[in-house]
Amino acid sequence: MTMRDVLAFLRELAANNDRAWFNAHKAEYEAVRAYWLENVQKIIDRLAVDDASLRFIEAKDCAYRIYRDTRFSPDKTPYKRYFSSLISPRGRHFDGACYYVHFGVDEIGLYSGLWNPEPKVLKKVRKAIIDNVDEFRGLVETPEVLALYPDWWGNKLKTAPKGYDRNHPDIDLLRLTEYGRCHNLDISFFDDPSWPERAAEILAVLKPMNDFLNYSIEE
Repeated sequence: MTMRDVLAFLRELAANNDRAWFNAHKAEYEAVRAYWLENVQKIIDRLAVDDASLRFIEAKDCAYRIYRDTRFSPDKTPYKRYFSSLISPRGRHFDGACYYVHFGVDEIGLYSGLWNPEPKVLKKVRKAIIDNVDEFRGLVETPEVLALYPDWWGNKLKTAPKGYDRNHPDIDLLRLTEYGRCHNLDISFFDDPSWPERAAEILAVLKPMNDFLNYSIEE
């Protein structure tokens, strides 16, 4: 099996997104999910070489379910069109800065950072960044980071947050409501059998940023 086979299955699922089709292809689903988890574990194991907090994390604890929560959505299709995993010291149940791997019909990418923090956490992180802005920029504006992650990914305010001047010299950082980066991929990336190790190397480039963000939250 290859990741092209995984993508082919997801495309079939997207075209036949109903329970009858899924149940008829449950064995195929189980096979591609197992292959996905096998490769996510390789990513985790490579990251854990330099991050002791990930050494006992298992892929099954990081992976999200294929089943959609349709209770409050006008889209009632029951299944996602992608596989995804959030890699952190507590698997997918983590509110701090972490790694996220997304592989789907519409999007394939590697993500790192802090997503959708609570207002009090966001306020704390903003203050830590502005109080240590040279250090923070030194972590996120290196040539290696910018080559792999050219810009911020996530939501941002149209103006300055409350308590800050709109002409603040670091307004670009203050306007962010999420501190994350994305490295987009296409399917050819997965033709190299060592792609999980390469993915881990790309993600690990932002470990210093994640460490800064998590330290700011925990302090």
